[in-house]
Amino acid sequence: MLETLELKRTPFHERTSRLSVAQNWRRWAGYAVVGSYELSLDHEYWAIRDRAALIDVSPLMKYMIEGPDAARLLHKVTTRDIFKMGVGQVYYTGWCDEDGKLLDDGTVSRLSDQSFRMTSAEPSLRWLAMNAVGLDVKVNEVTDEMAALSLQGPKSRAVLNRCCADRLDALKYFRLMNTGISGAPVSVSRTGYTGDLGYEIWVQAEQALTIWDALMAAGADYGITPCGILAMDMARVEAGLFMVDADYTASNHAWIEGQKSSPFEMGLDWTVNLNKKGYFVGRRALEQEKKTGSAWKLVGLDVDWVGLERLFAEVGLPPQIPGMAVRASLPVMAEGKQIGYASTSTWSPVLKKYIALAHLQRPHYEPGTAVTMEVTVEHHRRHAPAKVVKLPFYDPAWKKK
Repeated sequence: MLETLELKRTPFHERTSRLSVAQNWRRWAGYAVVGSYELSLDHEYWAIRDRAALIDVSPLMKYMIEGPDAARLLHKVTTRDIFKMGVGQVYYTGWCDEDGKLLDDGTVSRLSDQSFRMTSAEPSLRWLAMNAVGLDVKVNEVTDEMAALSLQGPKSRAVLNRCCADRLDALKYFRLMNTGISGAPVSVSRTGYTGDLGYEIWVQAEQALTIWDALMAAGADYGITPCGILAMDMARVEAGLFMVDADYTASNHAWIEGQKSSPFEMGLDWTVNLNKKGYFVGRRALEQEKKTGSAWKLVGLDVDWVGLERLFAEVGLPPQIPGMAVRASLPVMAEGKQIGYASTSTWSPVLKKYIALAHLQRPHYEPGTAVTMEVTVEHHRRHAPAKVVKLPFYDPAWKKK
């Protein structure tokens, strides 16, 4: 008889489950997390863009990498120059197979000279351990032991300044600091997945509820709102941030070569340091791609609203826009042939337009290129006019200030 595998609950489940009116749950890395707290996403989405949104991101895979060769291991497996990282700095990075194709992406935080925390979407313990052979380093997964909250929005700093033992005004973009909230030690990084001003709070699981309650109390005057991952999904598309299994396939999960993507193809050129010393996994393939150029590129699509409206008007309907981000492959055409596909599309409430992340073939990925994207109009496949734009779609000035 087969056993039923139950989803795990995050350390914040006691709070999130009671607050979720919609009881809209999603599976994330073996955990049950709130998709939305309310019956529509509007209130949660606008908390990210106007106020402060509190998001449970505990299912992120978390690894502690410690020892004399900790930096050497991370330098070997990522595309960034880890030896140049200062203590208290956070790097966003991808990591590749030997063919230069992405296995995953995430963050690396330098906690001390010989101690790092790495996050990923996919399980990476075996891969890290294989690359650590012969090195003086310990790799431990701490996913279940460490809770994580993402506090995002223009008011997030004001909320944290109310409840943290130390003010965060001097904390720079992609930096972290150790402080305390309600007597509990926490690590706060100025990072997030929404493209807005935001922070992530890292705390031991047994103290998770204390931190949640303190943040909710401190943020009451600022309209702090628990936010599910569906509203965050809309925000991350606006920010031009992609997701594994939605916008690209991890190379070790791909069935065919065409399903794999390189950092250059995903627009991560700025994270690939080909000047760093020594070997790193995928270096030779990435050096070759740098010389020849990429056959594909992840870009933004700005869908023409007038053209979209016209397609629906032809059948006597107003435009039918999904109320959440759509993670589905939609063909993209140019000059009568398919030249790529959109991987995630959404209505952008803050920009008042329909947008998409799309993989396009050379030479069609140049900004300004006119294309069409498939939409369904009253059960028929039609093509809405769109143009290629640079990412991100939304990049507020206060994000990095």
